[in-house]
Amino acid sequence: MKLPKTLHQIAEKIDREGGRAILVGGAVRDYLFGIENKDLDVEVFGLHYNQLISILKKYGKVSAVGKAFGVLKLSIDGDHFDFSLPRNDVKTGSGHRGFHITTNPEMTFKEAASRRDFTLNAIGYDIMQGELLDEFNGRHDLNQRVLRVVDPETFAEDPLRVLRGIQFAARFRLSLLEETKTIFKELVDSLDELPRERIFKELKKLFLKSKHPSIGFSLADETGINKKLFPELNALHKITHNPHWYPPIDAWTHTLRTIDEASKQKYGDDFDDLSVMFASLCLEFAKLNRSEFVDEKKWVGLNLDKCPTITKCFMQRLTNEARLIETVDTLVQEYHSMDSLFKSSKVTNGDVRRLSLKVDIPLLVRVAQADFYARFNTKDRPHIFPAGEWLIKRYHGLKLFSKRNLQPILLGRHLIDLGLKPGPFFGKILNNAYQKQLDDEFITLEDALNWARHEIEMISN
Repeated sequence: MKLPKTLHQIAEKIDREGGRAILVGGAVRDYLFGIENKDLDVEVFGLHYNQLISILKKYGKVSAVGKAFGVLKLSIDGDHFDFSLPRNDVKTGSGHRGFHITTNPEMTFKEAASRRDFTLNAIGYDIMQGELLDEFNGRHDLNQRVLRVVDPETFAEDPLRVLRGIQFAARFRLSLLEETKTIFKELVDSLDELPRERIFKELKKLFLKSKHPSIGFSLADETGINKKLFPELNALHKITHNPHWYPPIDAWTHTLRTIDEASKQKYGDDFDDLSVMFASLCLEFAKLNRSEFVDEKKWVGLNLDKCPTITKCFMQRLTNEARLIETVDTLVQEYHSMDSLFKSSKVTNGDVRRLSLKVDIPLLVRVAQADFYARFNTKDRPHIFPAGEWLIKRYHGLKLFSKRNLQPILLGRHLIDLGLKPGPFFGKILNNAYQKQLDDEFITLEDALNWARHEIEMISN
């Protein structure tokens, strides 16, 4: 396993001091999957906290996350390492903070690994010896592509591990053993104690790191997670489509297909990719009738009366990132605007510009394309998405990628220069001017000023 030279030097120093440095967690797992992971977590056995920090300070800047947790962050020439001591976690209350944590340098690797969530995450790599440590047959489960819990008793102490499980399943295309599914189902009721930030973090990883997010959401549906946390998704099972436009599947199945199609379009911009993924997940919410579910108490506790749309309510339960919430909600609400323009017999430049003022057109096309391709089986899949190609061509033709091309030409200072004092007609003239600009009735400031002079003259008379 190829590791930074500095890490080997630190491991040698730890060894000389009577300790043992073992690489743990995602870096080992990903290495076995053939995936690069630069997040290197090292668990140090046989040394106390002060001994470890004394060693690390000789190599670079050290930041302590917390002595109780025994975690030290080390940065060296652009490389970042997390060093930790093995610890005992004792559950003392609900929630992710309800633990009493103490470090225990005398703990064995097997004892420490027994507290990890899944067997494929319990594999270690002894840096000095250059060998894998696999006390719970994680490599076997990894090769079999199955997700197995290390210890059901300690696993249950943090229900977030259920959500971690579904995103691991999606990222690495794993199946859940029946015993694992049973454990997940038993912990569903405990998901209420999780803060939304932790839930959102797992969904974010599922969307950004997996090629097939449908695997994770299918498992969430099967194990009761959707029913508990996301009743909007659960309700999609009851929605049937118009067979003229969609295959004979329910809205839930179509949603799974749509998010997988959207995942094919990720370009590495986390905000844009996440916006498209969440919008694709929520796209079918428009078909849900809120009042239809009140009697069945499916919407109880969701505060739908405080949200203008189901999508916005869904997103607000997950995050307080206002920009992301608004972007996702707008993409869902404006989805049909694109289809309407494409089917219209005459679409003006003004129509396209006004759509661009409401929504990010390239992101809208990505969402609509995902929905479009989700309607077809692989063998029937079209080579192009006509509506998307048409709209992107108009978008680029009008150079709407530059915000300057949507800035108003006529401004308030121009009206003042023409002798009009701020008043009730001021805003009306500016708005009318902007609408005419969008419709190409004038494209230069000179033309705008001539129009404004005429308007002011009309007011004066």
